[in-house]
Amino acid sequence: MSILTRYMLREILKIFSLCLVGLMTVYLVVDFFEKIRKFIGYGAEPWEMALYFLFVAPHVAYQIAPVALLMATLLSLGVFLKNNEITAMRSCGVNLGRIALPYLGFSAAAAWVLLVFSALVVPDSLVRAAYVRTVLIEEKTPNRPFTSERTWLHTGDQTLINIRSIAPNGATLEGVSLYRLGSQFQLSQLIEAEEARYTERGWVLRTGVHRTLFPDGRFETRRFDERPLSLSHIPEDFNTWLSVKSQEMTLSELGAYARRLKQDGYSFARFLTDYHSRIAFPFVCVVMGIVGFALTLRQTGTRRIGLAKGIGQALLIAFLYWTTHSVAVALGRSGVLMPVIAAWFANVLFVSFGSYLLLRIRY
Repeated sequence: MSILTRYMLREILKIFSLCLVGLMTVYLVVDFFEKIRKFIGYGAEPWEMALYFLFVAPHVAYQIAPVALLMATLLSLGVFLKNNEITAMRSCGVNLGRIALPYLGFSAAAAWVLLVFSALVVPDSLVRAAYVRTVLIEEKTPNRPFTSERTWLHTGDQTLINIRSIAPNGATLEGVSLYRLGSQFQLSQLIEAEEARYTERGWVLRTGVHRTLFPDGRFETRRFDERPLSLSHIPEDFNTWLSVKSQEMTLSELGAYARRLKQDGYSFARFLTDYHSRIAFPFVCVVMGIVGFALTLRQTGTRRIGLAKGIGQALLIAFLYWTTHSVAVALGRSGVLMPVIAAWFANVLFVSFGSYLLLRIRY
């Protein structure tokens, strides 16, 4: 790595760090004042509130990092132009492609870091933040004591319910197994059904087997077409869990869940769109690196940009990207666009815009 590349990377990293910390501070302070009254109402301890925002911080960093990178690109180039360093590089025979290389390399590295955050770090931190808010601060029983692979519920009559998958509307539960325990916590009954469906009469098990186990080792098996299921949950409960579940899944869990819904014949567009979006969003860092570089130097290669103007341009571009990405994802979730197209639409559009600006730079 040349001295020039190290110098440029050091300046980019310095400004990126300042922008990221500054934006995160603003976001967390606003979020803190929005939630402080509610937390105080629950009698939350200061360490509980601090723990909650600590677990929220990775998600905030994940959302804000592309904007910080765009700001760093615009502002660092503005400093180089102000100090005539770009002119000096050009005078020494360094072309704009060579100047852009550190920016693109830093953007690509940031994209891979965000991809790891999206796949592993952010889901785990959101689960922990939800636990702190629900259990420690609000002192409620956790509503979702299960993983994405199989759902486990506990009812008050010493019964454990295991569910293979839940339909997106929450009204149909696939692969239901009920384990009823005796007074000594030994298994006394096992009921397995292909599905449980919510009807006007409540939950109904369909097409299953009821096994009764006796203390002497004998068991009795009876098949049934339909039988009622005593379950206090309603479809809206499961639907609410599903509405936040995709954010709390790791990337592999989300992809597996979308494939299971597809295999079972349910609507899978929403979860598959979220899966591809989780992959596509980190690479907005590369998009912002290209757009920021081209936007700064698009006319003569020596165009100066001030601090206020750089921040304003970065926020405007980030707003336009986020709006485009949100609309495309919404269309993908509703089935209007293919999930992979919806997830990558904003990236492709803004890369095309950045490429157009690059072609207008005077080399």
